[in-house]
Amino acid sequence: MELKRVVVTGLGALTPIGNTIDEYWEGLVSGKSGAAPITYYDTEKFKTKFACELKGFEVTDFIDRKEARKMDKFAQYAMVAADEAIADAKLNLDEVNKLRVGVIWGAGIGGLETFQQEVLNFAEGDGTPRFNPFFIPKMIADIAPANISIKYGFMGPNYTTVSACASAANAMFDALNMIRLGHCDVIVTGGSEAAVTIAGMGGFNAMHALSTRNESPETASRPFDGTRDGFVLGEGAGALVLEDYEHAKARGAKIYAEFVGGGLSSDAYHMTAPHPDGIGVIAVMKNCLENAGLKAEDVDHINTHGTSTPLGDVAELKAISEIFGDHAKKININSTKSMTGHLLGAAGAIEAISVILAIEHGIVPPTINHSTVDENIDPELNLTLNKAQKRDVKVAMSNTFGFGGHNACVLFKKID
Repeated sequence: MELKRVVVTGLGALTPIGNTIDEYWEGLVSGKSGAAPITYYDTEKFKTKFACELKGFEVTDFIDRKEARKMDKFAQYAMVAADEAIADAKLNLDEVNKLRVGVIWGAGIGGLETFQQEVLNFAEGDGTPRFNPFFIPKMIADIAPANISIKYGFMGPNYTTVSACASAANAMFDALNMIRLGHCDVIVTGGSEAAVTIAGMGGFNAMHALSTRNESPETASRPFDGTRDGFVLGEGAGALVLEDYEHAKARGAKIYAEFVGGGLSSDAYHMTAPHPDGIGVIAVMKNCLENAGLKAEDVDHINTHGTSTPLGDVAELKAISEIFGDHAKKININSTKSMTGHLLGAAGAIEAISVILAIEHGIVPPTINHSTVDENIDPELNLTLNKAQKRDVKVAMSNTFGFGGHNACVLFKKID
């Protein structure tokens, strides 16, 4: 069968450097850091005392207080980003066939703060099991797309993908295939996460995964830098409205870019460490290019997973050099996590949005905070260091990799 073309017609973002798509893009292009001391709880006894929290966000500006209390933050964030994307797509909800509109979402953890608080409440009590009646529905990772579908009446496929930091990219690839195969006309997809909590920060600190650059939080996320010491935890959400091209064209929708392919793979190597030879990463980029029907030399820009970890950054760049050969030196490579921090299950969504906007605006956002050369990184690679670069971006790739060896890659193209 002939696969349908899939396009992006709506975007929404809630990030540590901007609470709307326009604010997010402005933050990216200007090289804004979202890292700052944590305000949510007392960090005195924590190794890492900073994160990339949302700024100036008040949920009741978007969701009724009574309804918001029934949602964990990760689900609130999902709803806000999805609302923006759906409004941006200008879907006519009275005309669209809601049986053919789905919501496929990504979340690496789900309602971590809810789980944490309910357990703390029980531990501080007299042993009587007094739990919030919304404890379970607030916690489960699939509640985010459920809430979106309930609000809008979307009755198509509805579920959450969970593959750690690759979750949102997994969701987007599933959504792409649902529309390609003719099962849906429209799918709202993306991801959200809200792990800046006592348990989240404590757990990642115990793994020695986080930067401890407490004296300078704003420079702590420094992918590819020779002095990098771990990632910076972020929170938020990104949402995309994907649509069958003919469906979008028939209703006169604005089209940001064409979603031309994706790829998945597994390192099958280690619980948390990347394969040192990047075998799984090489495989996922190959899969993505083949799925899209494109060649390596077609790619102009790659937003890397680039978390700012000593092992991961080098392994990914070596894999890029392996796949793209000499052409790798002609690609604008970056890591927007240098600005947003690592949004875990939401990372793939906000980073896909970044490459889509790079295609639309002809600008590649920078990798900020770079000052020290890493001798293990090819100096001829263009890592878009410290300042945005103008570039006619026709094809752009976004990589996301998760604990457990989960790899996902998505590819977007300027619409013909």
